[in-house]
Amino acid sequence: MHGKIRIEHNLNRKTKPGLEEALGFGRYFTDHMFMMDYEEGSGWQDPRIVPYGPISHDPAAMVFHYGQAVFEGLKAFRTEKDEIVLFRPDQNAKRLNRSCDRLQMPQMDEEFVVDAIRTLVRLDADWVPRKKGSSLYIRPFVIATEAGLGVRASSRYSFVIIMSPVGAYYEEGLQPINILVESHYARAVRGGTGNVKTAGNYAATLKAQALAKEYNCAQVLWLDAIEKMYIEEAGSMNVFFKINGEVVTPSLSGSILEGITRNSIIHLLKEWGIPVSERKISIHDIVEAFENGTLEEAFGTGTAAVVSPIGSLLWNGTLMSINQGNIGELVARLYDTITGIQYGRIEDSNSWMISC
Repeated sequence: MHGKIRIEHNLNRKTKPGLEEALGFGRYFTDHMFMMDYEEGSGWQDPRIVPYGPISHDPAAMVFHYGQAVFEGLKAFRTEKDEIVLFRPDQNAKRLNRSCDRLQMPQMDEEFVVDAIRTLVRLDADWVPRKKGSSLYIRPFVIATEAGLGVRASSRYSFVIIMSPVGAYYEEGLQPINILVESHYARAVRGGTGNVKTAGNYAATLKAQALAKEYNCAQVLWLDAIEKMYIEEAGSMNVFFKINGEVVTPSLSGSILEGITRNSIIHLLKEWGIPVSERKISIHDIVEAFENGTLEEAFGTGTAAVVSPIGSLLWNGTLMSINQGNIGELVARLYDTITGIQYGRIEDSNSWMISC
Protein backbone atom coordinates (compact mmCIF):
# COMPACT_ATOMS: atom_id res chain seq x y z
CA MET A 1 0.00 0.00 0.00
CA HIS A 2 1.30 3.45 -0.91
CA GLY A 3 -1.08 5.55 1.16
CA LYS A 4 -2.03 9.19 0.79
CA ILE A 5 0.75 11.61 -0.12
CA ARG A 6 1.74 13.69 2.90
CA ILE A 7 2.93 17.23 2.13
CA GLU A 8 5.42 19.23 4.19
CA HIS A 9 5.63 22.72 2.74
CA ASN A 10 8.98 24.42 2.34
CA LEU A 11 8.80 27.64 4.37
CA ASN A 12 12.14 28.89 3.02
CA ARG A 13 11.46 29.25 -0.69
CA LYS A 14 14.40 29.67 -3.02
CA THR A 15 15.02 32.62 -5.28
CA LYS A 16 14.13 31.52 -8.79
CA PRO A 17 16.47 32.24 -11.70
CA GLY A 18 15.44 35.33 -13.66
CA LEU A 19 14.27 35.34 -17.26
CA GLU A 20 17.61 36.77 -18.35
CA GLU A 21 19.58 33.90 -16.82
CA ALA A 22 20.54 30.87 -18.87
CA LEU A 23 18.87 27.93 -17.15
CA GLY A 24 21.14 25.30 -18.68
CA PHE A 25 20.33 21.72 -17.70
CA GLY A 26 20.08 20.51 -14.10
CA ARG A 27 21.61 23.62 -12.49
CA TYR A 28 18.64 24.75 -10.40
CA PHE A 29 16.20 22.68 -8.35
CA THR A 30 12.69 23.37 -7.12
CA ASP A 31 11.52 23.88 -3.54
CA HIS A 32 10.18 20.37 -2.97
CA MET A 33 10.90 16.71 -3.71
CA PHE A 34 8.87 13.52 -3.44
CA MET A 35 10.05 10.55 -1.37
CA MET A 36 8.76 7.07 -0.58
CA ASP A 37 10.41 4.09 1.11
CA TYR A 38 10.29 0.34 0.61
CA GLU A 39 10.99 -2.38 3.12
CA GLU A 40 10.79 -6.07 2.37
CA GLY A 41 7.65 -7.51 3.92
CA SER A 42 5.95 -4.11 4.24
CA GLY A 43 6.12 -2.82 0.66
CA TRP A 44 6.18 0.83 -0.43
CA GLN A 45 5.11 3.21 2.33
CA ASP A 46 5.08 6.79 3.63
CA PRO A 47 4.75 8.71 0.36
CA ARG A 48 5.59 12.32 1.10
CA ILE A 49 6.57 15.63 -0.43
CA VAL A 50 9.20 17.45 1.62
CA PRO A 51 11.48 20.48 1.19
CA TYR A 52 14.24 19.82 -1.34
CA GLY A 53 17.49 18.98 0.43
CA PRO A 54 20.22 16.41 1.10
CA ILE A 55 19.28 12.82 1.80
CA SER A 56 21.26 10.76 4.30
CA HIS A 57 22.26 7.12 3.82
CA ASP A 58 24.57 4.66 5.55
CA PRO A 59 28.03 4.42 3.92
CA ALA A 60 27.28 0.72 3.42
CA ALA A 61 24.04 1.46 1.53
CA MET A 62 24.07 -1.09 -1.25
CA VAL A 63 23.53 1.46 -4.03
CA PHE A 64 27.08 2.73 -3.44
CA HIS A 65 28.62 -0.71 -3.84
CA TYR A 66 26.50 -2.78 -6.21
CA GLY A 67 24.82 -0.16 -8.32
CA GLN A 68 21.13 -0.83 -7.78
CA ALA A 69 19.99 2.55 -9.14
CA VAL A 70 17.47 3.28 -11.89
CA PHE A 71 15.96 6.55 -13.07
CA GLU A 72 13.64 8.26 -15.54
CA GLY A 73 13.48 11.63 -17.24
CA LEU A 74 10.44 13.56 -18.43
CA LYS A 75 9.25 17.16 -18.67
CA ALA A 76 6.39 19.42 -17.66
CA PHE A 77 5.50 22.17 -20.14
CA ARG A 78 3.65 25.45 -19.80
CA THR A 79 1.38 25.78 -22.83
CA GLU A 80 0.46 28.99 -24.62
CA LYS A 81 -2.83 28.90 -22.67
CA ASP A 82 -0.82 28.83 -19.42
CA GLU A 83 -1.75 25.22 -18.67
CA ILE A 84 0.86 22.84 -17.25
CA VAL A 85 1.04 19.48 -18.98
CA LEU A 86 3.18 16.32 -19.06
CA PHE A 87 4.27 14.38 -22.15
CA ARG A 88 3.35 10.66 -21.91
CA PRO A 89 4.24 10.17 -18.21
CA ASP A 90 2.48 6.80 -18.19
CA GLN A 91 5.21 5.49 -20.49
CA ASN A 92 7.93 6.69 -18.11
CA ALA A 93 6.20 4.87 -15.24
CA LYS A 94 6.06 1.66 -17.29
CA ARG A 95 9.74 1.92 -18.22
CA LEU A 96 10.71 2.66 -14.62
CA ASN A 97 9.10 -0.62 -13.62
CA ARG A 98 10.92 -2.48 -16.42
CA SER A 99 14.20 -1.05 -15.14
CA CYS A 100 13.36 -2.06 -11.56
CA ASP A 101 12.51 -5.57 -12.71
CA ARG A 102 15.85 -5.96 -14.52
CA LEU A 103 17.80 -4.90 -11.40
CA GLN A 104 15.68 -7.03 -9.03
CA MET A 105 14.09 -3.98 -7.43
CA PRO A 106 10.46 -3.74 -6.27
CA GLN A 107 7.74 -2.64 -8.67
CA MET A 108 5.49 0.36 -8.09
CA ASP A 109 1.91 1.11 -9.01
CA GLU A 110 2.27 3.02 -12.29
CA GLU A 111 -0.82 5.16 -11.79
CA PHE A 112 0.49 6.16 -8.36
CA VAL A 113 3.86 7.13 -9.87
CA VAL A 114 2.12 9.43 -12.36
CA ASP A 115 -0.05 10.85 -9.57
CA ALA A 116 3.04 11.54 -7.45
CA ILE A 117 4.66 13.40 -10.36
CA ARG A 118 1.51 15.45 -11.00
CA THR A 119 1.14 16.30 -7.30
CA LEU A 120 4.75 17.48 -7.06
CA VAL A 121 4.48 19.54 -10.26
CA ARG A 122 1.29 21.21 -9.03
CA LEU A 123 2.97 22.14 -5.74
CA ASP A 124 5.97 23.69 -7.52
CA ALA A 125 3.99 24.96 -10.52
CA ASP A 126 5.58 28.40 -10.32
CA TRP A 127 8.91 26.75 -11.21
CA VAL A 128 7.64 25.74 -14.67
CA PRO A 129 9.37 28.35 -16.85
CA ARG A 130 7.51 30.69 -19.16
CA LYS A 131 10.37 31.38 -21.54
CA LYS A 132 9.92 29.93 -25.01
CA GLY A 133 11.44 26.46 -25.38
CA SER A 134 12.03 26.00 -21.64
CA SER A 135 10.41 23.38 -19.41
CA LEU A 136 10.55 21.69 -16.02
CA TYR A 137 12.70 18.56 -16.14
CA ILE A 138 11.52 15.79 -13.81
CA ARG A 139 13.90 13.11 -12.52
CA PRO A 140 12.34 10.13 -10.69
CA PHE A 141 14.86 7.59 -9.37
CA VAL A 142 15.04 4.48 -7.17
CA ILE A 143 18.09 3.48 -5.13
CA ALA A 144 18.99 0.58 -2.82
CA THR A 145 19.38 1.79 0.76
CA GLU A 146 19.99 -1.32 2.88
CA ALA A 147 23.34 -1.26 4.67
CA GLY A 148 25.26 -4.39 3.75
CA LEU A 149 28.18 -5.63 1.66
CA GLY A 150 26.87 -8.96 0.42
CA VAL A 151 26.24 -9.14 -3.33
CA ARG A 152 22.48 -9.55 -3.44
CA ALA A 153 19.33 -7.51 -3.92
CA SER A 154 18.70 -4.96 -1.22
CA SER A 155 15.74 -5.32 1.13
CA ARG A 156 15.22 -1.54 1.35
CA TYR A 157 14.83 1.16 -1.29
CA SER A 158 13.99 4.83 -1.68
CA PHE A 159 11.97 6.31 -4.53
CA VAL A 160 12.67 10.02 -5.03
CA ILE A 161 11.49 12.63 -7.54
CA ILE A 162 13.38 15.90 -8.01
CA MET A 163 12.72 18.65 -10.55
CA SER A 164 14.79 21.27 -12.35
CA PRO A 165 13.78 24.15 -14.64
CA VAL A 166 15.72 23.81 -17.89
CA GLY A 167 16.22 25.99 -20.94
CA ALA A 168 15.75 25.06 -24.56
CA TYR A 169 18.28 22.39 -25.53
CA TYR A 170 19.28 24.54 -28.51
CA GLU A 171 19.02 28.12 -27.26
CA GLU A 172 19.56 29.51 -30.78
CA GLY A 173 17.51 26.92 -32.63
CA LEU A 174 18.33 23.41 -33.86
CA GLN A 175 22.04 22.84 -34.38
CA PRO A 176 23.47 19.80 -36.21
CA ILE A 177 26.08 17.93 -34.19
CA ASN A 178 29.18 15.98 -35.19
CA ILE A 179 29.41 12.38 -33.98
CA LEU A 180 32.33 9.98 -33.63
CA VAL A 181 31.60 6.36 -34.53
CA GLU A 182 33.05 4.44 -31.57
CA SER A 183 34.87 1.27 -32.61
CA HIS A 184 36.56 0.24 -29.34
CA TYR A 185 34.38 0.85 -26.28
CA ALA A 186 30.92 -0.70 -25.94
CA ARG A 187 27.85 0.82 -24.31
CA ALA A 188 25.88 -2.38 -23.74
CA VAL A 189 25.41 -5.97 -24.86
CA ARG A 190 22.34 -8.10 -25.45
CA GLY A 191 21.36 -9.70 -22.15
CA GLY A 192 22.89 -6.82 -20.21
CA THR A 193 21.21 -3.65 -19.00
CA GLY A 194 21.30 -1.52 -22.15
CA ASN A 195 17.53 -1.65 -22.59
CA VAL A 196 16.78 -0.12 -19.18
CA LYS A 197 17.70 3.19 -17.52
CA THR A 198 20.21 2.24 -14.87
CA ALA A 199 22.94 4.57 -13.64
CA GLY A 200 25.84 2.30 -14.57
CA ASN A 201 24.93 2.44 -18.27
CA TYR A 202 25.74 6.13 -18.32
CA ALA A 203 28.96 5.92 -16.30
CA ALA A 204 30.24 3.42 -18.87
CA THR A 205 29.83 5.98 -21.69
CA LEU A 206 31.93 8.77 -20.20
CA LYS A 207 35.34 7.57 -21.38
CA ALA A 208 34.26 7.36 -25.02
CA GLN A 209 32.52 10.73 -24.82
CA ALA A 210 35.73 12.33 -23.57
CA LEU A 211 37.62 10.83 -26.50
CA ALA A 212 34.97 12.12 -28.91
CA LYS A 213 35.59 15.67 -27.72
CA GLU A 214 39.25 15.31 -28.72
CA TYR A 215 37.98 14.87 -32.29
CA ASN A 216 35.68 17.89 -31.99
CA CYS A 217 32.66 15.61 -31.86
CA ALA A 218 29.73 16.22 -29.51
CA GLN A 219 28.72 12.60 -29.10
CA VAL A 220 29.47 8.96 -29.83
CA LEU A 221 27.66 6.60 -32.20
CA TRP A 222 27.66 3.25 -30.42
CA LEU A 223 28.12 0.00 -32.31
CA ASP A 224 27.17 -3.43 -31.01
CA ALA A 225 29.57 -4.97 -28.49
CA ILE A 226 30.13 -8.27 -30.32
CA GLU A 227 30.76 -7.58 -34.00
CA LYS A 228 31.45 -3.83 -33.71
CA MET A 229 29.32 -3.39 -36.81
CA TYR A 230 25.66 -2.79 -36.00
CA ILE A 231 24.47 0.65 -34.91
CA GLU A 232 22.78 0.96 -31.53
CA GLU A 233 22.46 4.48 -30.07
CA ALA A 234 23.89 7.98 -30.53
CA GLY A 235 25.21 9.06 -27.15
CA SER A 236 22.24 8.59 -24.83
CA MET A 237 19.77 9.03 -27.70
CA ASN A 238 18.03 6.65 -30.07
CA VAL A 239 19.14 7.21 -33.65
CA PHE A 240 17.39 7.41 -37.04
CA PHE A 241 18.62 7.59 -40.64
CA LYS A 242 16.70 8.67 -43.73
CA ILE A 243 18.03 6.65 -46.66
CA ASN A 244 16.56 6.99 -50.14
CA GLY A 245 13.21 8.20 -48.78
CA GLU A 246 12.89 5.57 -46.03
CA VAL A 247 13.51 6.23 -42.34
CA VAL A 248 15.30 3.41 -40.53
CA THR A 249 16.18 2.96 -36.87
CA PRO A 250 17.90 0.08 -35.07
CA SER A 251 15.46 -2.56 -33.88
CA LEU A 252 15.15 -3.12 -30.13
CA SER A 253 17.57 -6.00 -29.77
CA GLY A 254 17.82 -6.05 -25.97
CA SER A 255 20.76 -3.65 -25.71
CA ILE A 256 18.93 -0.52 -26.92
CA LEU A 257 16.72 1.67 -24.72
CA GLU A 258 13.10 1.86 -25.83
CA GLY A 259 12.83 5.62 -26.01
CA ILE A 260 9.48 7.36 -25.54
CA THR A 261 10.42 10.04 -28.08
CA ARG A 262 11.56 7.23 -30.41
CA ASN A 263 8.18 5.57 -30.11
CA SER A 264 6.39 8.89 -30.71
CA ILE A 265 8.42 9.61 -33.84
CA ILE A 266 7.75 6.17 -35.34
CA HIS A 267 4.05 6.76 -34.68
CA LEU A 268 4.12 10.18 -36.40
CA LEU A 269 6.02 8.87 -39.44
CA LYS A 270 3.44 6.15 -39.94
CA GLU A 271 0.63 8.72 -39.60
CA TRP A 272 2.31 10.85 -42.27
CA GLY A 273 2.73 7.92 -44.65
CA ILE A 274 6.52 8.11 -44.55
CA PRO A 275 8.15 4.64 -44.85
CA VAL A 276 9.77 3.71 -41.52
CA SER A 277 11.32 0.44 -40.43
CA GLU A 278 13.04 -0.95 -37.37
CA ARG A 279 15.88 -3.28 -38.33
CA LYS A 280 19.57 -4.05 -37.89
CA ILE A 281 21.66 -1.34 -39.54
CA SER A 282 25.40 -1.74 -39.98
CA ILE A 283 27.87 1.11 -40.15
CA HIS A 284 28.76 -0.27 -43.59
CA ASP A 285 25.15 0.34 -44.70
CA ILE A 286 25.54 3.98 -43.67
CA VAL A 287 28.91 4.35 -45.42
CA GLU A 288 27.45 2.86 -48.60
CA ALA A 289 24.46 5.20 -48.47
CA PHE A 290 26.78 8.15 -47.95
CA GLU A 291 28.98 7.15 -50.88
CA ASN A 292 26.09 6.61 -53.29
CA GLY A 293 24.31 9.79 -52.22
CA THR A 294 21.21 8.22 -50.66
CA LEU A 295 21.97 9.17 -47.03
CA GLU A 296 19.61 12.13 -46.75
CA GLU A 297 19.27 12.84 -43.03
CA ALA A 298 20.29 11.48 -39.62
CA PHE A 299 19.14 12.44 -36.16
CA GLY A 300 19.03 11.38 -32.52
CA THR A 301 15.94 11.46 -30.33
CA GLY A 302 15.40 11.80 -26.59
CA THR A 303 13.70 13.74 -23.82
CA ALA A 304 16.31 16.48 -23.51
CA ALA A 305 16.69 17.53 -27.16
CA VAL A 306 13.53 15.92 -28.62
CA VAL A 307 15.23 15.69 -32.03
CA SER A 308 18.94 16.33 -32.55
CA PRO A 309 20.13 16.60 -36.18
CA ILE A 310 23.41 14.87 -37.00
CA GLY A 311 25.61 16.98 -39.24
CA SER A 312 28.42 14.50 -39.74
CA LEU A 313 29.82 11.11 -38.75
CA LEU A 314 33.55 10.48 -38.23
CA TRP A 315 34.35 6.86 -39.03
CA ASN A 316 37.90 5.45 -39.32
CA GLY A 317 39.29 8.88 -40.06
CA THR A 318 36.72 9.71 -42.74
CA LEU A 319 34.29 12.56 -42.14
CA MET A 320 30.88 11.91 -43.68
CA SER A 321 28.90 15.14 -43.97
CA ILE A 322 25.14 14.58 -43.97
CA ASN A 323 22.91 16.96 -45.94
CA GLN A 324 25.89 19.33 -46.24
CA GLY A 325 25.80 19.66 -42.46
CA ASN A 326 22.39 21.34 -42.60
CA ILE A 327 19.12 20.55 -40.85
CA GLY A 328 16.95 18.30 -42.96
CA GLU A 329 13.32 18.96 -43.82
CA LEU A 330 12.11 15.86 -41.95
CA VAL A 331 14.11 16.67 -38.81
CA ALA A 332 12.61 20.17 -38.72
CA ARG A 333 9.08 18.82 -39.24
CA LEU A 334 9.42 16.23 -36.47
CA TYR A 335 10.88 18.74 -34.03
CA ASP A 336 8.22 21.35 -34.77
CA THR A 337 5.42 18.78 -34.47
CA ILE A 338 6.44 17.22 -31.16
CA THR A 339 7.33 20.52 -29.50
CA GLY A 340 4.14 22.00 -30.95
CA ILE A 341 2.11 19.26 -29.27
CA GLN A 342 4.03 19.68 -26.00
CA TYR A 343 3.45 23.44 -25.82
CA GLY A 344 -0.14 23.29 -27.05
CA ARG A 345 0.46 24.91 -30.44
CA ILE A 346 -0.62 21.77 -32.32
CA GLU A 347 -3.62 19.55 -31.63
CA ASP A 348 -2.78 16.50 -29.51
CA SER A 349 -4.68 13.95 -31.63
CA ASN A 350 -2.93 11.00 -29.91
CA SER A 351 -3.77 12.06 -26.31
CA TRP A 352 -0.11 12.18 -25.36
CA MET A 353 -0.39 15.19 -23.06
CA ILE A 354 -1.73 14.88 -19.50
CA SER A 355 -2.75 17.93 -17.44
CA CYS A 356 -1.31 18.49 -14.01
